Amino acid sequence: MRIPAVESRSPRDWAVDVVAFLLAVGFTALAYVDGVERRLDPAVLAVDAILGGLGCLGVWLRRRLPVGFAAPVIAFSVFSSAASGVALLALFTVAVHRRFAVVGLVTAGFAAASVGSVVVRPDVPLPTWPLAALGVVCVAAVLATGMFVRARRQLAGSLREQARRADLERVAQARSQERKRIAREMHDVLAHRMSLVSLHAGALELRPDAPAAEIARAAGVIRDSAHQALEDLREVIGVLRAEVDCDDDAPERPQPTLADLPALAEESRRAGTRVRLVSRVADPASVPPAIGRGAYRIVQEGLTNARKYAPGAEVSVSVHGGRGDGVTVEIRNPWPSDTEETAIPGAGSGIIGLAERAELAGGRLEHGHTSAGDFRLWAWLPWQP
Repeated sequence: MRIPAVESRSPRDWAVDVVAFLLAVGFTALAYVDGVERRLDPAVLAVDAILGGLGCLGVWLRRRLPVGFAAPVIAFSVFSSAASGVALLALFTVAVHRRFAVVGLVTAGFAAASVGSVVVRPDVPLPTWPLAALGVVCVAAVLATGMFVRARRQLAGSLREQARRADLERVAQARSQERKRIAREMHDVLAHRMSLVSLHAGALELRPDAPAAEIARAAGVIRDSAHQALEDLREVIGVLRAEVDCDDDAPERPQPTLADLPALAEESRRAGTRVRLVSRVADPASVPPAIGRGAYRIVQEGLTNARKYAPGAEVSVSVHGGRGDGVTVEIRNPWPSDTEETAIPGAGSGIIGLAERAELAGGRLEHGHTSAGDFRLWAWLPWQP
């Protein structure tokens, strides 16, 4: 038979085992003293004491082998009154560590041993009905207490397992959210950069005879945008390769804020987009970073879409708000005609990502065709007072 591995015992387990051992020694001592007072045969007393002592030593194995401890102790109780008290500890141990069917078999063996003790040892008097009833009550109390302890331990273990699973789910959800955030950032940044590259490359293709200064300027924009896109892509890939840890305190690259909107508009102007930026934000420096970054990304996506679907059209960007009123962003550009085509491909997921970003921040986003014939992208982000 394979012996289970030794389990480490906590200080509480050691204390319980010491108490159980002292109780077993106490039962053995009381039984021995009772035998001496009844002037039993010395050989019977010796056998009684030896079997009781073996049962006491077996107490230290009760956690590893509950049934293996109970079976010999119950067998000893047929010949040893001292072992009968230890057998009650064995019943309690089996009730704590084993299922109900095993407990029932061990209890039946204990009852058979109690009857066999009266038959084998003529010096053991027949119990009266009150004593027999008291013995049954004691055995029932021991079994009930053991099964209660078992049920309580199972409940505690189930709660710990649920807490562990909940913690794993929380970590997995946090990692998933972090990866979704990275995907949104990758779309917002790379789509903007690559639209600039595509626009200038298309202009060079259509005007191979353009002045050298204009070609040099377009090539410079393509080089800078491609370089920045590669840097952004390298950063994203590095994060995705690593395990995303919510408690990671590694510094991140500075994120854009509302203060970077003029630079973003100027970058689009250099790409050939006519941008009219109006920013009326009270105390921009105090805008929460998440709100400022969200507003920046919305404007960035709006300018990217304008370059894709309405190239050459004027884009109106309005940003206003204040503490307690929130930040409102509105981008307008003429609705592209059905015959107008663009060489810049689009995945169609930018607006969806912006809507998710606004919703996560507690705001809302609207977009669509206006009665004036413009395409309007509007968003509101909360700014708590």
